Amino acid sequence: MLLSEQIANAAEDPREISFQIDLLGRIATVNPGLPVPRVVPDRDGRLQFSYADSAGQTREVHLLTYLEGVPLSEVTADAREREKVGEVLGSLRLAMAGYAHAADSRQIAWDVKHLLKLAPLLGEIEDPARRRMIEAGLGRFASISGRLAKCRTQVVHNDFSKSNIVVDKSDANFVTGVIDFGDAVRTAVVIDVSTALLNQLPAQGSADFFAYGCDLLRGYLRVSDLTEEELSLLPHLVMARVVARALLTIWRARLFPDNAAYIMRNTDQGWQQLAWFMARSMDLISNEFLMAARPDGKEK
Repeated sequence: MLLSEQIANAAEDPREISFQIDLLGRIATVNPGLPVPRVVPDRDGRLQFSYADSAGQTREVHLLTYLEGVPLSEVTADAREREKVGEVLGSLRLAMAGYAHAADSRQIAWDVKHLLKLAPLLGEIEDPARRRMIEAGLGRFASISGRLAKCRTQVVHNDFSKSNIVVDKSDANFVTGVIDFGDAVRTAVVIDVSTALLNQLPAQGSADFFAYGCDLLRGYLRVSDLTEEELSLLPHLVMARVVARALLTIWRARLFPDNAAYIMRNTDQGWQQLAWFMARSMDLISNEFLMAARPDGKEK
């Protein structure tokens, strides 16, 4: 059995590491078939322990099983494989339903429900046209934030990106791992789905902009559910995640210039995706999305 040692940043709260560890244990208990890492105790039976590094900083350490496969970002998936990805996300959501932890309601920047709190980062965007697009995106989110606040909430993965999904095309299940629960949080269920859909968007706007995402959504709805209200909000929350990614990556790239290439790897395509959204009214986006999402191609 291959193992992966996880050494946390010294600034991370030990309670949040405990949350991640406990959540993995919950998933393994509720649905042992889900391909998530298993937490392995040390020789003293501890699932988590503290370690003082060479600089005297205290770091939290835990051990996880290693999941074989390659990141979804490294392969070209077909429609049925994207559906399988959605099925795993739906099953993961069900496995986490009802779960609670003292640290699950922390505020993190990547939880889109807090998008408006990122407005002070607008000053990081030097290009006036791009700044106007972000401002427009924030305005659109503000118009739906009251509806979002009424949506169902639970603990979710919150970072179901292609780099956090491990796959093997020779495996009948396709998905062999879901990793990195570092952004797990209690938030709206539909926000978790919107993050997954964002990562299925084409790099540029196109007539079938939501096609790949709707493959994933089809698989998700096969095992889980979304209300009509959640479905109507879904494309606009995808837009909100694009806005959040632009603001956070530009800001972080300036904080950490040595890692800027990695931080900004998806930002350029994000501007093109945001332009697609801003070129259409919210009603038109809702209609296009619902037409693509419904199997019969009709609105209800």
